[in-house]
Amino acid sequence: MKNIKTLGELKASGYKSRSIKEELRENLIKKLRSNKTVFEGILGFDNTVIPDLERAILSKHNVLLLGLRGQAKTKIARLMTHLLDEWMPIVAGSELNDDPMNPISHYAFELLAEKGDETPIDWVHQSNRYVEKLATPDVSIADLVGDVDPIKAASLKLPYSDQRVIHFGLVPRSHRSIFVINELPDLQARIQVSLFNILQEGDMQIRGFKLRLPLDIQFVFTANPEDYTNRGSIITPLKDRIESQILTHYPKTIDIAKTITGQEASLADAQKTSIKVPELLSTLLETVSFKARDSEYVDEKSGVSARLSISGYENLVSTAERRMYLNKEKKTTARITDFWGVVPAITGKVELVYEGEQEGPHMVAMHLLGEAIKELFLEKFPHPDKLKKGAQRDPYGVVKAYFAGGNTIDLFNDSSDKDYKKQIENVQGLRKLVFEANVPKGQELTYMELVLHGLAAFDVINKDMLDASISFNDVLADMLGDDLFDDQF
Repeated sequence: MKNIKTLGELKASGYKSRSIKEELRENLIKKLRSNKTVFEGILGFDNTVIPDLERAILSKHNVLLLGLRGQAKTKIARLMTHLLDEWMPIVAGSELNDDPMNPISHYAFELLAEKGDETPIDWVHQSNRYVEKLATPDVSIADLVGDVDPIKAASLKLPYSDQRVIHFGLVPRSHRSIFVINELPDLQARIQVSLFNILQEGDMQIRGFKLRLPLDIQFVFTANPEDYTNRGSIITPLKDRIESQILTHYPKTIDIAKTITGQEASLADAQKTSIKVPELLSTLLETVSFKARDSEYVDEKSGVSARLSISGYENLVSTAERRMYLNKEKKTTARITDFWGVVPAITGKVELVYEGEQEGPHMVAMHLLGEAIKELFLEKFPHPDKLKKGAQRDPYGVVKAYFAGGNTIDLFNDSSDKDYKKQIENVQGLRKLVFEANVPKGQELTYMELVLHGLAAFDVINKDMLDASISFNDVLADMLGDDLFDDQF
């Protein structure tokens, strides 16, 4: 088909014109009948968002994707291009993607009248039939619809009402394409007014001149519910003309969230081969995100983007990689102490309420990490404060006795794998405790470190966090040390 060069050849091939909504609908039906995945890489929406979107496409609707930040709204819109025909014929040289069988521009009409079946044809790939615009308060009607070009009018000696003197904006240039406006409420009301005429009638007004262009566009809008109150709203006439409003959401399970993070994280090849991330740490990272969405310190209306986990995972791997290079090692495994490097990804991705601002972003991040550690600790080990009375032995007895004997271990951020292992294994009773918990094979050392952080979180042992290390010791060590210091001075 792409070898066709003229209108006559196109007619002879049996090509039929159809609207973009019909094209999307027909190609979706083919995929559904063949049980092919329609939106590749979109996870966790199989029973919610995706069926709603497929129904909207079958109904030939324009779509509003409504959801908090980081819920794959834009990615979904971009994947809709896979439902377009691979190649689309246009009148050669047309700036409005004129259909050779159904032209709309003055340029195409003149060329067809002059050349007839010899009118040259160009082909546009599906990837070039996607236009995206981020709505901001400074977006103008000229940006979206177009404006009169006075130089064209003067040189061609044409009135401003003539189509040939108009410099078309993004919307007309998206004819026979998917046009996406992100963060729609940020668009000024008067600009939104210009859109609903296009959606309903195909009418545009440029500097008071009414222009009739039967544009064929699949509109997709995205919006954050919080924007309705913070920055603006979608005007009622426009919202009424968007036929399907689809609500997005965050991953509902840790497993789905981990899969999304693994899919979206951008890692160098060297990182993939030399850095191992235990499953426990992947779970810990996603648990931090889940805790943030429920935290009293974080603005739930603003949401916590999935990018927190993605950026955090990249930072976790990079923290381990940096440590590996400093110690001249060829491979390493990420540790809980490496989450020091994840903190910047957390602080940059959460909007704090007043209480959170009082605590400070860093303290909130450490609080979220502590809560996540507690949850994972309790999945494998008994609650230190809820041990059954009369039990034959305290499962943490040997560990507590080790620290009560005045022993301290220091986990330095940049310590070598050998030193890190030596410090962890110095704690008496720790390995046996982890062995009895039947932890996944190969993650014993990671779980041994989790026990230390978990016991510290429940105040069984003490944890001092310094600039370059974490020190674990007995809970009474600091108090006794302070008393001795006071007695001497």
